[in-house]
Amino acid sequence: MGQIIRIFDTTLRDGEQSPGCSMNAKEKLIMARQLAKLGVDTIEAGFPASSPGDFDSVQQIGHSVEGPMIVSLCRTSDADIQAGVKALKGSKNWGIHTFIATSDLHLKKKLNIDRKTAVKKAIRAIQQAKKHTENVEFSAEDATRSDPAFLVEIFSAAIKAGATILNVPDTVGYITPHEFTKLIQLLQNEVVDADKVLFSVHCHNDLGLAAANSLAAVEVGAQQIECTVNGIGERAGNASLEEIVMAFKVRNAYFNKTTNVDTTQIFPSSRLLTKLTGTMIPPNKAIVGANAFAHESGIHQAGVIKDTLTYEIMKPESIGLSLNQLVLGKHSGRAALSKRIQTLGYDVSKEELQKIFENFKQLADKKKVVYDEDLEILIMQERSSDEEKYELLSVNVTAGTETIPTATVVMNIDKVRMPAQACLGDGPVDAALNTIREIVNIPCVLTSFVIKSITGGTDAQGVVSVTIEWEGIKASGRGSHTDIVIASAAAFVNALNRLDLLKKSHHQMDETDDLSGI
Repeated sequence: MGQIIRIFDTTLRDGEQSPGCSMNAKEKLIMARQLAKLGVDTIEAGFPASSPGDFDSVQQIGHSVEGPMIVSLCRTSDADIQAGVKALKGSKNWGIHTFIATSDLHLKKKLNIDRKTAVKKAIRAIQQAKKHTENVEFSAEDATRSDPAFLVEIFSAAIKAGATILNVPDTVGYITPHEFTKLIQLLQNEVVDADKVLFSVHCHNDLGLAAANSLAAVEVGAQQIECTVNGIGERAGNASLEEIVMAFKVRNAYFNKTTNVDTTQIFPSSRLLTKLTGTMIPPNKAIVGANAFAHESGIHQAGVIKDTLTYEIMKPESIGLSLNQLVLGKHSGRAALSKRIQTLGYDVSKEELQKIFENFKQLADKKKVVYDEDLEILIMQERSSDEEKYELLSVNVTAGTETIPTATVVMNIDKVRMPAQACLGDGPVDAALNTIREIVNIPCVLTSFVIKSITGGTDAQGVVSVTIEWEGIKASGRGSHTDIVIASAAAFVNALNRLDLLKKSHHQMDETDDLSGI
């Protein structure tokens, strides 16, 4: 099997910084528990100093999720270190991840400090964190555009101060695999006491090289890869966890490396994240995209029929994608429903099961059959936060070839029922969204609107994904229903709730501070 490479998952921190991918505390906890089931070695739970909400989320994850090490990201400031320690102290297995920029560009233009000051700040932060935990990681932000000699200096100082992991981030996705291997080798050879620490890499995908760079670094001695589920993250995203892990599994004879990840949990983790964030996976996404195991060419189809290995380098089952579905209907009982939910990888309480069962019966009356995708939607709807600001109660529309589309909507705002309002639109969906926008009094702009049927048939549930923007803040939302107008309204309200979350975080941040991370 070979050497075990540690998987450091930053879906809940760097991944959440992807536009529109924000999650509330309850959703983060759900995802963290799935990451533990997935078998990642470390979960970067968040940035506690960024907002009270993020602090609470990190604290909840640290004290309730078992298995992986839980770490918090902190800048090299006393306040950040204190917040990170306070959020996680008392957890079973935790650490601090602190960082400072090291490129001259960042030092001068962003931080307005010199190299000497950066080293001092790094040393102090590591020493402060070390008083509370043995697990201290130090990152040199924008390492791949930094002077290699300065990287050697600051990494050597970090080890002396007590750092146990040194992370080399390709913060802006700039480097190429060959350059990265040379840099990693240089650091391992010249950093003082480099053999006493673990080297980690954190690659972004701006040039589409995040996975390739990460794998190249491992080939020359890096022992940890920082990545995210579905590759979500700042700008073009991070190295994709599923691509990294399956590369080691499929090409084990070449890499002679493995991970502690349970690959059968890859697809469930990917699906869960899409439902929590409301973001869609491109069909051609490697490993987890809808087309990953699809074959249209006649030659390919003929080959796959004879032997799947002719055109598939991995089996769908190896990532937890089952091609066999148990179909449920209106005559199915609670026991059958419970068993199927467990098979799909979800753990639900008796109370949750009862509510899911009630909603399942209602859906089964509208549809001939209920598929796995339908069940997953019901589960996520039940697990949606009960602290959301906006709640859609009813939508009624009138439309036709000779009628101006009109929608009447009733909503709760902060648990208070608002008077019914009605607005016109170019169509029934437009009318519904106009009415919701009028009720909440937020002049947001709809920048993306995608409709997808999750199963076949005219009675299928439609899934609507939207992205809205308000004062430079983007938020995504997702809704589902057999009625596409209701699904659209639900997606819009879901996006408004995420926007509310982002607005709160935005206002709580000091706009003069850099909170971008690595």
